[in-house]
Amino acid sequence: MSTNSTIDQLDLNPNQQKPDTLTRIFFRKFFKNKLAVVGAIILLVIILMAIFAPLLAPYNHEVVNMKEKLKPPSSEYLLGTDRFGRDIFSRLLFGGRISLLVAFGSVAGALIIGTTIGALAGYYGGILDAILMRFVDIVISIPSLFLLITIVTIFNPGWDKLIIIFALTSWTSTARLVRGEFLSLRSREFVLASRTIGTRASRIIFSHILPNAMGPIIVAATLLVGGVILSEAALSYLGLGIQPPTPSWGNMLQDAQSITILIKAPWYPFFPGLLILITVLCFNFVGDGLRDALDPKGD
Repeated sequence: MSTNSTIDQLDLNPNQQKPDTLTRIFFRKFFKNKLAVVGAIILLVIILMAIFAPLLAPYNHEVVNMKEKLKPPSSEYLLGTDRFGRDIFSRLLFGGRISLLVAFGSVAGALIIGTTIGALAGYYGGILDAILMRFVDIVISIPSLFLLITIVTIFNPGWDKLIIIFALTSWTSTARLVRGEFLSLRSREFVLASRTIGTRASRIIFSHILPNAMGPIIVAATLLVGGVILSEAALSYLGLGIQPPTPSWGNMLQDAQSITILIKAPWYPFFPGLLILITVLCFNFVGDGLRDALDPKGD
């Protein structure tokens, strides 16, 4: 009786430590990285502000008012106005929608292409692997900025075309990463068991191996988003990206490159540049945090 009552007390003890789950381990590791946590919070705020831009913008971001051009930051215009009298804060909100839409759309497309090619190469190996990897090498050998400028020059630039262009030029690193993961996982016991019982190759690839390779893919995608934001800003700065009057963080910088504006209204290029810097840094911080959290060898 005494032994049973002791066991019952242990089972009912509210202070007894619960066993760790994968989710709890992930969040515990992630929250240890303070920069990743801060980056995730800032990114969440930026994304929410971009989503709710029509509700948060105090002015119409496209209305020109030459009487109010190059106004400094004030209570009326929180971040000042541009050379056409448009509210910079409102344009940053709507520009964030375009820049983030291009970034997320491009990364989604790049992940689909890169994951498919890397999975096929890593799982089947042999001649197919050699052919696909040589194709990857060819794409990597082409200077990315030169290729982007060439394609954008041929087609009229727009956010939809930029998504396609970035997706078609950003998948190679994902393909190599996924191939490496599949080469490591295809010899595991659960894969060999699935083959033994006659499971279709497509099911093994997408239902058994791919879920186990998602950790590195997620980390790579997080870092790739920051790279696409910088590339979009660079193209827009060169006048080959999003075209005015549609705002993006990149073409807001391009619109403020005049020496006169830099001297008379330094706040004009400062705020979109600062927002690009903060967003890219936060994505990199979050990527580092995810890498640590998804590392099975970590503490």
